[in-house]
Amino acid sequence: MGLISRGFTSKRDTTETKLPPGQYLTKDFPVLSAGPTPRVSLDTWAFSIANEAGESKQWDWKSFRALPSEEFTVDIHCVTRWSKFDTAWEGVSLDTLLQDVKTSAGFALAHSYGDYTTNVPLADLRDGKAWIVFKYAGKELAPEHGGPARLLIPHLYLWKSAKWVRGISLMTSDKPGFWESLGYNNYGDPWREQRYWGDV
Repeated sequence: MGLISRGFTSKRDTTETKLPPGQYLTKDFPVLSAGPTPRVSLDTWAFSIANEAGESKQWDWKSFRALPSEEFTVDIHCVTRWSKFDTAWEGVSLDTLLQDVKTSAGFALAHSYGDYTTNVPLADLRDGKAWIVFKYAGKELAPEHGGPARLLIPHLYLWKSAKWVRGISLMTSDKPGFWESLGYNNYGDPWREQRYWGDV
């Protein structure tokens, strides 16, 4: 019988370690949306961040794309139980976008073209945890996946990563977004299976 080194782990072991409870692995990228897909022209696209005092910063597509961007690879997890490993993205870190925003807020509400909203603690947008992404797998982000740009917060269920994002409002008190108002969990941690209200 051959020897197995102490560092050996099977592909199955690695998958089980990376897969949150209740999830299954897919190689596809399923498309799920709360409504029709907006078609947003780059000529009219804009993204803004407004603080709790109503002061805002805004970028059009040209100024947004002039910001430093990052290429990164992350796993993503949908509340409908699929997970996709090693997805490759390019985007602008929220750390960059929030850099000159004065705020003492603790919460954020993301707004999308098409009027979708979702809420997150502001801490979940900082420290390299979130991006506004515009490329997936080396290509411009397709409209069905949230293009031209979407919020991406990979450590939370994917409904928190608002597609077709157009802005973020910073708030001193929390306010549930679209799915949260309909019974989805207010936070949405895949590792704790926080799918619905009452899941702790």
